[in-house]
Formats: sequence, structure tokens, C-alpha cells
Amino acid sequence: MTERNTQQDLRYTDHFGPRGPAVRGTVVVVPGRGETHDTYARLGKRLAADAYRVRVVDAARLDAEDPDGSLTRFGGRIADAVAGTADPDGAVVHPVILVGADTGAVAVAALLGREDGAAAVGLRPDAVVLAGLPARTTAPPSGGWDDELDVRTFCPAHRSTLTDDAAFGRGALDEVVPERLLAAAYASEADVPALILAGDADPLADRDALTRTAKSLPRARLSVVRDAHHDVLNDMQHRSVAAEIVTFLETLRNELVPLVTVESSAW
Repeated sequence: MTERNTQQDLRYTDHFGPRGPAVRGTVVVVPGRGETHDTYARLGKRLAADAYRVRVVDAARLDAEDPDGSLTRFGGRIADAVAGTADPDGAVVHPVILVGADTGAVAVAALLGREDGAAAVGLRPDAVVLAGLPARTTAPPSGGWDDELDVRTFCPAHRSTLTDDAAFGRGALDEVVPERLLAAAYASEADVPALILAGDADPLADRDALTRTAKSLPRARLSVVRDAHHDVLNDMQHRSVAAEIVTFLETLRNELVPLVTVESSAW
């Protein structure tokens, strides 16, 4: 079940799991440049089907003139979003996972890398998923809508979703991400488990920088998706990517001990 809600300046879309199963955790999705709640409807429904409570919030707003202030405000919005998922008894179901895409990933990583990051969010998230972190040196794309779609995704269904979404910010990838926040995201020392997702056909990615960041974090995994573009959560491989996220969530619930190990395989 999906619900849309608006409360003052806080807008979000909720995805609930099937009736019966206990909620297995809370996932808050932070879109990136140009993206809307509709961008992540497919992912939200898929994770909710596995009994996770999913809330998609507004895209992160990063201010190059006031980077620290924009992070603080972002933390406050995330805190409100997480608190709003509480059950009737007032309890938020853990683990709580923040999923950021593009500048959403930048905001999540940069915020949690600050000394007061957990306090700004109102709680210490149990884990993060950082998808499509943009490079610090790659120039943003320019051109028409078809060019932007080619940078983002080759998935026909997702291309239609973006094209038909009147609220989607076309040309948003031309917006320069504040360098200070990008640097903070790549230098983040967040001590929560992190799954970093990147497409190997993403022209905005810096694989070497992502590898260094993954190795510098105490509990991080870098998963590279073959032939995926910048919108790695929504490209042709979206089923496998969603499965990778669910595997991460389930492993997180098991104290990062994998539930499935391969003892023998011919492929």
C-alpha cells in the first residue's frame, strides 16, 4: 500500500508491506537532482513487499553558499521523516536505513561524517545505502532530454516514468554539486555499515574515488552493477539491485553475518 502525505514543508510517500508480517525495518529514501517521489515508487513497493517500512522524502537541497546550514536543515527533515514512521506506540522500527541517490547520497554521507551528524538526524541510523555518488571532477552532462535520459538510465519503464513525471526537474544534472559537500561525502568517516552502489556505465562516477572511500570506511561494501548508468537504483538491473539492498538489510539484521554462503558453484 502506498500513501502520499503533506505536512507543512514535509512531503513524503509511504510504502507499507503486506498485512500480517511484522515490519522488519525502516527505510528512508532521499532522491537526488531533479528526482521526485515517483522516481522511487518501484523501489519503494519492492522493499515494502519484503516487509520493510519505506518512506520517500523530498530531494536533498544543497546550498553552495551555506553548505553546513543546508546539511543541518537536511538532518532536521530526515529526523522528522524518521519520527513520522513510528508505530501507534511511538516506536520507530529498527534497523533504520537511509538510502541516498546522487546528491541524496552526498547529503547522507556528508551529514553522517560530521561529528554531530547523528544528533542532527535525531538518531544514529543503523546503516546507509549510497547510490550513484557523483564524481568530484566529472563535468555534468549537457544537451537535450534524450541525452540526460541516456546518462541516467536505459530502462524503458524508468525512462517513461521520468518523461511522464511533470514534476521531474529536467536538466537538473547540469547543477553543480557543492564541492565542499562532495569532499565531505568522499571523506566521510561514518561508522555505520554502508552499501555503496555504482553503475560501471555511469559517466558521472569516479570508481577510483568510490573504491578509496569504501576502503576507508570501517564497514562498507562497494557493489558495482554491470552496464548500469547513473540512476543505478532504477536502471535495467533494478531487480538485482533491489535484491542486493534486501540482502544487505537482512545481513544487517543478522549482525552483518551473511545468511547465505556459496560452498560450491560451477558458475
